[in-house]
Formats: sequence, structure tokens, C-alpha cells
Amino acid sequence: IMGMNNMIEESLLYYKQLDLILDDLHIGVFTVDSERKITSFNRAAEIITGYKKEDVVGQYCFDVFLNDLCYGDCKYHNAVEEEQGFLSFDVEITDSQNVRRLITKIVAPLYGANRDLLGCIEIFQDHSVFEEMFNRIIYDERRMKMILDNLEVGVFTVNLSGHITFFSTLAEAITGFDRKEVLGKTFSMLFGGEESSDVALLKESMKDERPRSSKGLMTTKDKRKIPIRAKYMALKNERARTVGGLVTFQDLSVILRMSRELQDRFTFADMIGRDPKMQKLFEMIPVVAASEATVLIEGATGTGKDLIAKVIHNVSRRAKKPFVKVNCAALPDNLLESEMFGYIRGAFTGADRDKPGRFQDAEGGTIFLDEIGDLPLSLQAKLLRVLEDKEFYPLGSRKTTRVDVRIIAATNQGLERLVAEKRFREDLFYRLNVIRLELPLLRERKGDIPQLISHIVNRLSALKETTSTVITKEAMEVLLNHDYPGNIRELENILEHALIICQEDDIDLRHLPLYLKERLFAEEAREETVETLPAGRLGDERHIIMEALKRHKWNRGKAAKELNMHRATLWRKMKKYGLS
Repeated sequence: IMGMNNMIEESLLYYKQLDLILDDLHIGVFTVDSERKITSFNRAAEIITGYKKEDVVGQYCFDVFLNDLCYGDCKYHNAVEEEQGFLSFDVEITDSQNVRRLITKIVAPLYGANRDLLGCIEIFQDHSVFEEMFNRIIYDERRMKMILDNLEVGVFTVNLSGHITFFSTLAEAITGFDRKEVLGKTFSMLFGGEESSDVALLKESMKDERPRSSKGLMTTKDKRKIPIRAKYMALKNERARTVGGLVTFQDLSVILRMSRELQDRFTFADMIGRDPKMQKLFEMIPVVAASEATVLIEGATGTGKDLIAKVIHNVSRRAKKPFVKVNCAALPDNLLESEMFGYIRGAFTGADRDKPGRFQDAEGGTIFLDEIGDLPLSLQAKLLRVLEDKEFYPLGSRKTTRVDVRIIAATNQGLERLVAEKRFREDLFYRLNVIRLELPLLRERKGDIPQLISHIVNRLSALKETTSTVITKEAMEVLLNHDYPGNIRELENILEHALIICQEDDIDLRHLPLYLKERLFAEEAREETVETLPAGRLGDERHIIMEALKRHKWNRGKAAKELNMHRATLWRKMKKYGLS
């Protein structure tokens, strides 16, 4: 409009053409002559003001608009007297339909060729039109975000400079980032830096507007790298101009794990834990796997001995050969020997053919002897010979059978104790104890529980073909404070129980197994009968709890220990007193 000012000053003859343009843009315009009589009034002006053209043309503008559109102050004379090209200002009017409107006005004198004053032009824009349009855009954006939030893939968008502008709910679940932590940050943080091929793919798609897809790695909040399948495309506005980029991605880690479970092809990616004890164990496994040494794995039931044995096999040179598991505690003593070492035809009644044993099945690969502490003494000598000479006698045979197998043994009893009790051969113990790996109890590595919970819930949710379920703070508090005598296996059972019972989006206390809730209520009932706070100060419990939390920087575990109360009780009291 400002650029048109010189053209307007040339002659009123150009007005009709200008009027058509402004009318199409929904910009109101009218003109007055030197006596301030209205000489023209476009359709947009009719819509904005509510006045009809035939009712105002020929009328003095101050008679029509002085008290509403002009607010009692005619800018015509001001513009002329100050010799300004135009004046611009905002006014609020109420039209003939009693609708309040915010108007921006531009008032410009009109001059002839000899600088003769011909009149004035007033151009005005109704901001309510933009406000309605803006609200519509916001609504559409919210609707779009609602749709994206309910897709079964993670979604995020970036602007042209690569800064994240939208981050979906599933993207939060997959990466562990809250959207507040990533909005406004460069998207390369999700891919480990600017050098990532995924970063390059999105930039290329934004540049040439061609979509791309790939499998890559995404960095989570806890610095894990998870495999993803992603699609990259340019994000365009309503005028088909590229304004940024859009990425949709799917977490493949659950799919890969399910595939590995079907094939027993577990690798380092399946081992979870940031606890120092676990990290030390993870550092040892590649070295152990590369060797041919016999391995003894010790750990309580449910700590993951099977998984460690499979990982060692799958990253060793024997990975393409069989992995055979024998549970020494699951077979009766009279069948164990024939199962492990096989038999020949006629060895006993019913032996009508030769049958190879588990050692022969594992030829070239690995045999995993689980719960070896339950192996009968009569078979321990035979196993010792296999370890020393790589040969044995099948049941009923007079000829030895040679085998090339690696032995990995596991026990939950502690072989040294069994040796002391004369229940396990000392010489066999030392042959097995070349490399010993000790798995800690889950209660000794509680810092790993949140990560394990996330991993297990994602896997179980995938099996149910649902999106990952959120665990409420109250339920998480109980899970973090349980001692898990059954270790990781018990944690898996608890979460599977909760997912089956839960028919909602969130797992709450009521979805946990009954024995966990009973233990929590019993603990709270016991504490209610014991004075947990300093004598004489029980009346100001809220203040005492607040001070303890402040001293420990809101670490609930440390504060609960100082106050001599269970963490779950502290959590309940914090809710009671509104402390957060």
C-alpha cells in the first residue's frame, strides 16, 4: 500500500483499478473530495463498516464516521497540514451490526498534477479477519498434532535451520526425551551429531523436496543408540514452499529383539545395565567370547545367566554352530547320563537304536550346562574327562566318542560351598572355574531398574501390538522399592501381570500383583505405629519432611532414610502435604 502512494498522488483516475485490487484483498477503502464528501466506497468497506455504498456516497465523512471510524478526530487536516504522505494508526470500532472490530487505518491526501488538493483516501484493514484466520490455522495445527500424536510411529518436524518445532508423544516414548527438552534444539542431537548420515538425508530432502528412507541409529536420552527405520521429507506450506522437514521413525529394537529371541541370536545390544558391576561384566564378555576357555557363570535365579551364555556363544567363532542347553536339575538322574552322552543300541531295555547325546548335538558349538550344581557325583567324573580329553563313552559303548565343544556352566548355588560340603568334586570345580562371571542380584543394581522396566514394557507392548504403556509415579515408586527375590524374571512377571490387567493407558498401583500391594500396605501400617520423626516434633510433620527433602536436594531415598520411613510412605506423605 505504501508503495502505491506515489501512484495514488498522480490522479484519481487510477482509483478504480486500485479499488478492485484492494477489494479482492478484503481491504476497505473510500475516498473524499476536498470538501470531505465521500466519493467512492468499495465492497470491502461495506463489509467492514456495515454501511452501504448508496447510503454514504455524497455524504460528508465526518457526518458518517466522525464518532466511530474517526474517533472524533479527523486525520484529513492533520495529514495535509503536516504535509505527510500518509498517517497510520489503529482504532476500535463498533459496526452497524454492533460487532466490535479492531481497525488499522491509513489516511493519505490526494493531489493533482499541480499539487492541487483533490481530496483524501482512507484505507483500512479489519484485524478480526486475520484473528479468525489465525485461530483457524492454530486449530488446524492442533488437529494435525493430535493426528500425529496418535500415529504408531514417532514424528518430529524441524524448521529450515534444523531446529525441532514439533515432537510427538511416541517420539518422547521412544527416545526418552520430554518434548520440552528438544523443542528449539537442532535435530542432529537425536542422531549423534552433524556427521550422521540421517542428518544428511533430511537436509537433502529439504533441499530437493524428494522423500527418502533409511535404517539408522537414534540416540536416546540415556545415550543408548537404538535402531530405527525412518522416512525424511520436506515440509511445505499452503503455497507449496518448503518451510522445514518432517521425520517419521519406528523403533526397530523391539522387532530385532523378538527376531533374536526366535533365533536365539542374542548380542551385546540385549544386555542392559549401567551399574558399575554390570559394566565391568560387559567389558569382560568380548574378551571371554573370543577365547575358547570354559566359563562358569554364577548368579541367583532370574539374574540372566541364560542370556549371558547365549551372548558369549553368539559373538564367538562358534556362533554359526549349535548352542545346546542342558538343565541338569530338570532331568532325573537315571536319564541324565543318556541325555548328555547318548547311548548305543541294546544299552538297556528299549534301546532299539543308537541315539546321540547333547554333547554330540553341540559338535563344533557350545553346550550350556545350567544348574550344574545339581549334577550327580556319578556323572561329574565323566564330565571331567570331557573337559580334559574332549572324549567320553556313550552309554553301553566300548568305544570313545570325540567331540569339539565349548562348555559354559551356570549355577545358583555357589560351587565353592558345594565343594566344602562334599557335594561337588573339587577337581571338576577347578576345571570349570577357568573364567568365572558373577551376576549381581537385581536389588544390588537398583539404578538399572527404570531402564529394565522401559525395555520390558516396550517388548511386552509390542507382543500385544499396542503402544508402550506409561507407568504412574506411584506404581513406579513401588517397583523401585521392591527387593525382587526372583530378580529380573520376577520383574518381567510383575510387568506382564500389570499389562494384562491394565486396560487403560497408564499402569497404576491397582494393576500390580496383590502381594506387592499387600507388602506396601503392611509396611505403611507398621510405620504408622512407630514414631518415625524426632520426639516432640510430630505436630509439624510437613515442615520436618520439607527440611529433610531440602537437605538432600529432594532425593526421596536419602530423605526417607534420614526420617526412618519407607520411600513409599514418604511419597504418600508428600502427596498428602502437597510437597513436590
